[in-house]
Amino acid sequence: MAEIAMKSRIYLDHAATTPVLPVAIAAMTEAAGVIGNPASVHAGGRTANAIVERARDAVANFAGCPPDRVVFTSGGTEALALAINGCGMPRFIVSAVEHSAVLAARDDAELLPVDHDGLVDLDMLAALLSRGPALVAIQLANNETGVFQKLWDIVPMVRAAGSLLLCDAVQAATKWDLPDADFVAISAHKLGGPPGVGALIVHDPGSLGAVQRGGGQERGLRGGTPNLPGIAGFAAALQHVPDWSQADDHRWRLEKRIQEVWPAAVIHGSGAPRLPNISSIGLPGVKAGTQVMALDLAGIMVSAGAACSSGKVAASHVLAAMGLGTAAGEAIRVSLGPQTTAAEIDAFAGAWETMAHRLSSPSRGEARDARSAARVGVAGAATEDHPLPPGFARVAYPVQGEDA
Repeated sequence: MAEIAMKSRIYLDHAATTPVLPVAIAAMTEAAGVIGNPASVHAGGRTANAIVERARDAVANFAGCPPDRVVFTSGGTEALALAINGCGMPRFIVSAVEHSAVLAARDDAELLPVDHDGLVDLDMLAALLSRGPALVAIQLANNETGVFQKLWDIVPMVRAAGSLLLCDAVQAATKWDLPDADFVAISAHKLGGPPGVGALIVHDPGSLGAVQRGGGQERGLRGGTPNLPGIAGFAAALQHVPDWSQADDHRWRLEKRIQEVWPAAVIHGSGAPRLPNISSIGLPGVKAGTQVMALDLAGIMVSAGAACSSGKVAASHVLAAMGLGTAAGEAIRVSLGPQTTAAEIDAFAGAWETMAHRLSSPSRGEARDARSAARVGVAGAATEDHPLPPGFARVAYPVQGEDA
């Protein structure tokens, strides 16, 4: 019955987690049949270890780095925590729109403000960097709005200041090239792999110390028996990177229709380049939790921001940092997948319009205030103020044995 119920519903919460790809399930099943701990020296252990190392090669190939720079973890949160707490930097600078996994990792974070589109204040970053070396945590793209940060400008600033850059690429991996950061975190379940596994890409292994000590796995950087099936599924998913162009078209169509039928609706972050599949839609005067429940009753699954708060629905700290005030608690996140169809987009738009008419006062649907209008642009497009370059170059890692 559960399978039948799921088939009758529309899943538009891919930013929270993605369906596991059949190739990943097949790889996990095969790995689960292997008897042997990867650390054991007998035949079974060697077979298990070979699976881990082949997977490491696949992740390294995806990231454009040598295999010894890949550290497997239990997911994006642990990968981020390993970099934050293992880098040994005395200061921690973090953008105000980072995931809670970053914001909550240290108590001494120096917050970097953002503008109304969610882009970090580069002048403030320069001022903070002038005070001494630090670990700087700035995501590749936001998990709630999809907004890309200007890492092509940020990377040289951080390097010139003698600091280190940590990039949370959990949401953007497979949708955009990984940046040339000192640490890059990715997670399997955001890209068609299983939950419970991720990786930290480390530019210079000598810059990182262990946080979780134990059996010396992962070259001493992360103790604990490897999640063999998860690692195998992770690698398999990375070898089947999807085409996101259709999702970008669908997202543009969705936002255009929403704004046509309800002019007061606000597409947060649309004044900056964004990921092709995420849309943060504000319905003035209606709480996000109410919207999520109403759409769920209509058979549409979306979320109210990040899905990492144990089922709680609260005002988005991302939108609050963008200066939205009460509107920070009135937005839902719609996130598409590579297989999302035009029919599903139409169904969502129809359900959203019905919800807006039922829950919002008529006056709110008649006009958009000037401030909201200034924030609404062509979905996903670069703007004059925020040009989007053709792509990040693959990371230029030194090979083993050369000077880092």
